Order: sequence, then structure tokens, then C-alpha cells
Amino acid sequence: MAMALGLGVIAAQSITPAQAFPAGYGPVSPGTDWIVMDATTGKILSQNNPYTERFPASLTKLMTLDLAFHDLRAGRLSPDTTIPVTAAAANVQPVKLNLVPGQTITVRQAMLGMTTLSANDAATALGQYLGNGSISRAAAAMTERAHALGMLHTQFYNPSGLPNPGQVTDAYDMAVLARHILLTYPQYRYLFSVASFMFEGRPIPNIDGMLKLYPGAIGMKTGYTDLARFNLVTAAVRDGHMLIGVELHARGWSVAYHTMAHLLDQGFAAEGAGTGPIIAFRKALPAIMPTADAATIRQTRQATHPQATHPMFAAAAPVRQPAARRVLVTVAQRHVTIRNIVMRSGHVTQDMIPGWTAQIGAYDNYAMAKRQALLIHAERPPMPPAPYCNAATNPAS
Repeated sequence: MAMALGLGVIAAQSITPAQAFPAGYGPVSPGTDWIVMDATTGKILSQNNPYTERFPASLTKLMTLDLAFHDLRAGRLSPDTTIPVTAAAANVQPVKLNLVPGQTITVRQAMLGMTTLSANDAATALGQYLGNGSISRAAAAMTERAHALGMLHTQFYNPSGLPNPGQVTDAYDMAVLARHILLTYPQYRYLFSVASFMFEGRPIPNIDGMLKLYPGAIGMKTGYTDLARFNLVTAAVRDGHMLIGVELHARGWSVAYHTMAHLLDQGFAAEGAGTGPIIAFRKALPAIMPTADAATIRQTRQATHPQATHPMFAAAAPVRQPAARRVLVTVAQRHVTIRNIVMRSGHVTQDMIPGWTAQIGAYDNYAMAKRQALLIHAERPPMPPAPYCNAATNPAS
């Protein structure tokens, strides 16, 4: 069983991706990559291998959200637009809101499920809707949008971040995306700082540990798979200035969170950091390419409510303080195969795929994390026989 105790609980999932990387490719190469960027100017304040391609895991959901924000602003969606939950969305691997086929949820609920719990079923349902019923169309629109924004090392194959060896990004590209979202859609910043929200009578917590650890953090996104390792996109505001930090392929949540806090502290202290106020509300991002809007998938649906009067479109609220009391949600696990593959080479082949894993939650208390891990462990079915592995793999129990 794969577990990260103390700050994370992990449950594995069996995924068969469409393709494999050639030998020598680097998304699983050793090391952690990071970048810190001034949100106003786009100036890079610190970096370490920011152009190394990595697996984005749930950081992918930022691009799904970007497409949704674009359609909300254009009036093709409203926060109360209902979207159907297909079997494909309901049957994705955890983490999930436990949606069922035929159910409907609102755009608002889908977005909150993604920004708090990192729910894969919510992301898939929203992505399918944006892709006119097609995950592949949504992924193509996400990739086209990314390239139009200048994210030239990024490729998407699904809206959730569930593993696919062709789905890659780098730290610089993720910083570009985060900056675009924060400056182009400031009215939605609050979504990344919500401590929890109620869904079907149960509280859904925000699992981003930076909201508790770092004063002024807006949050944004966490992501984990076994090969992607621990990934983090964080924005933070101090004295009216905003910085964006991206960290990929970290060794653990504790390391990732504390490294990010240190990098942001250094960024705020650096000469020239935050040399101007945060770009004004609704001002266009200067660096965005003119083809970006054209690259975004086109919708013909009409919003069910006028966007101008909807409270979700009010000016961005201040960063909210996390709840003083931690709320736990036990995510139901059905038919989950627990397997952990530890990579010791710098490339990925088809043989290595069955052991992908996904993050369940992040906890700052060892006993709490262990309890959740044991609950998940008790629900798993018996382990199947290990697959054939070639000389490039080194699976571990």
C-alpha cells in the first residue's frame, strides 16, 4: 500500500494511458523544480530547472478552471448552470465527491469541488461539458489554450490530471497559467481560498496546507501522483504585492509546503520584488497572446442567469482565514487497487503505468493521516499479481 503519513494519505488507481514516453525522457528524473514570479510584472525572482517537463497531476485542473472562467465571463455559463454527470465522470478514480451517473451539479459546485478537495469526478464532468460532451475535445481545447498563453511545454489529455504519460508541463508554464488566472479573473480568486463548502449536506474541506501555513496565501492547487510526486502552485499577497510560486516533483508534502514558504519569503524580500501594486480588477494580462481567446473552445449554450447581477461576479473578496477546526471527509473507495511503483530511472514505459496513485488529502497531524490511511487500506480488494516489469522498472511494495 502506498501511504504518505503525517501530511498525506494516498490511494492507488489502475490507469492504462494511451501512450508511453521514449527511453531517456525526463518527467521522473531526480530533483525538484521551482519558480517564483512577480504576478504584476512577470519578473522571475528565483528558479531551479523551471523548464524541465514533469507530470502535472491535479495542477491540470487549473486549466480546466481557466476554460470555465473564460466561458463565465463570456456569458456562455453562469455559476448556476447545471451540468450532467456522465458515467465516465462518475467512474473516475478518487479523489471524488462521489457523484453518480445521471446526477446534475452546478458549475459553482464543480469549481469548488476542484479547488478544495481536488475532486476528479467534478473536474471530468465540467471538462466534458466544456468539451460539448467529449473529454478529448476538452483536452484539445486545454492544450490549444495553453499554447496560446505561451505554455509551450504543456500538453493535456484529460481535465482532471489523472495519469497519462503524454500529459506534461513545467514550472514556468504553470506560473504563466496561474498569473493569467489571477490577473484576468480576479473575481474568482476567492475559490482558491475557501476553507470548506457544503455539498449534499456534508462539509468538503480544502486540502491545500499552504492556506494554514502561510499568511496571505491565496492557495491555488496541489497535485500528486506516484510518478509526478508532490506538486504545488501557490499565490500569496503581502503589503499589496502578489507573488506566484510553483514547485514540481517534491519529495513530500511537508518538504513542499515549507520549501514554498521559504521561496515566497525570499521573493518578497528580494530587491525589485513587487515593484508595483497588483494589476487592477479586470485589467487584461499584458503578456497574453491575442490568439488565446480564439483558442478557447466555443460554446453556443446561453447562461441561465444574467452574469451582471450574480453575486459570484462581485469584486474579489479578501483572503479568507482557514477554519480554526479541521473538518475531515472520508472519501469512499470502491474497487481500488493499491500499488506503489518507485521509479529509479529517468524514463517511463508502458510497463510502469499500473501503479499510478492519487492524493486523498493532506494532514498536519500524524494520527489523523494514519487513521485515514487505515480506513482506505481496509476497504481495498486483494492485490492482483504483479505485472511483468522490464529491466527499466523497479517496483516496490
